[in-house]
Amino acid sequence: MRSASIANQEIDSEEPVFGAFDCAIIGGGLAGLCLAIQLADAGISVVLLEKNSYPFHKVCGEYISMESWDFLTGLGVPLAGLNLPVIDQLGISSEKGFMLDQTLKLGGFGISRYSLDSCLSNIAKAKGVKLVENCKVSGVKRRNSEVYEVIGPAGTFMARTVCGSYGKYTPSFLSHDKNKRGNNFIGVKYHIKADLISNRIELHNFKDGYCGISKVDNDWHCLCYLTTARNLLENSKDIKVLEENVLYKNPYLKNYFTQSEFVSAQPMVISNIQFSEKATNTDGIFLLGDASGTITPLCGNGMSMGMRGSKILAAELILFFQNKHSFEQVVSNYRIQWKKAFHTRITAGYYLQSLFGKRNTTDLALKVLSRIPAVTGKLVSLTHGKRF
Repeated sequence: MRSASIANQEIDSEEPVFGAFDCAIIGGGLAGLCLAIQLADAGISVVLLEKNSYPFHKVCGEYISMESWDFLTGLGVPLAGLNLPVIDQLGISSEKGFMLDQTLKLGGFGISRYSLDSCLSNIAKAKGVKLVENCKVSGVKRRNSEVYEVIGPAGTFMARTVCGSYGKYTPSFLSHDKNKRGNNFIGVKYHIKADLISNRIELHNFKDGYCGISKVDNDWHCLCYLTTARNLLENSKDIKVLEENVLYKNPYLKNYFTQSEFVSAQPMVISNIQFSEKATNTDGIFLLGDASGTITPLCGNGMSMGMRGSKILAAELILFFQNKHSFEQVVSNYRIQWKKAFHTRITAGYYLQSLFGKRNTTDLALKVLSRIPAVTGKLVSLTHGKRF
């Protein structure tokens, strides 16, 4: 479905210029890979530019809601044959040591991003997606009403549409959100080997943060926590000092950190995270995943939300390439459908987050919720969407 008018364009550049594509995707995380596969299935030519080389680890929790199971298997991921842990129990602890237990009605499963992204990248390549690794995009230019130039170290790629799935950090060549709000956070992730229940995910609170632990493949558990940059600054900018001075005050976390076997002594760390809603289109580029709105962890299942967003966008782009919708219609419809799908979850996440990471408030909230399980179940359900 390539446009001949694009293929015949010439670009003044010393770098190689690659033939035209219907869609160029910047960033090959879950949302970008899933979008690429869906478009390729519809006969749309796609180039996906990823700054890293597959497979690789990423800082994120690795619990995925069951809402995504059918979608992933439909893309070709053999989830049923991977012997993944199915998770249907939730535990939430306060810094004072109180534990709230709750059954997860929908539940989820655990899989490392290393494994999942590797599988999706192989599927994308097998379906004809041109996947360019070790390619950090340095610029996107609108050549005319029909053509974008996407510039990277491998050369210039030409495309009718461009999608950004570049994660939490806005590239320098795009418009930045000047109205960011809230604290600046850091995320820290380890994989551990521990004698923990495989069907249970736990969230452990500490001062200005919380830590999630759940089982994934390889008989590992993902241990990932989020806290304010201020917390790190007040602890000599040292992750280990932060953990010992702050996280260890939660007795569950102290036990896990001191009694578990760490697969790697050094964690993966990301910084300068801000939870603010962004746009679904900027500078004419469609945004999805974390690029379309950095999602508070407690609004639930950021990975599932990214994948669902890719399905919404794919459906709109397919109509565009079939000449059934204009570009402007796609921009409008995608924005409307994105908000319809995620606004409630994001709003609930902000409210839930306000109850967490506080010594006394969190402890009291968990004790109250433990006495009204029906309400607790309803709150948990707000963090899990419907199957798609």
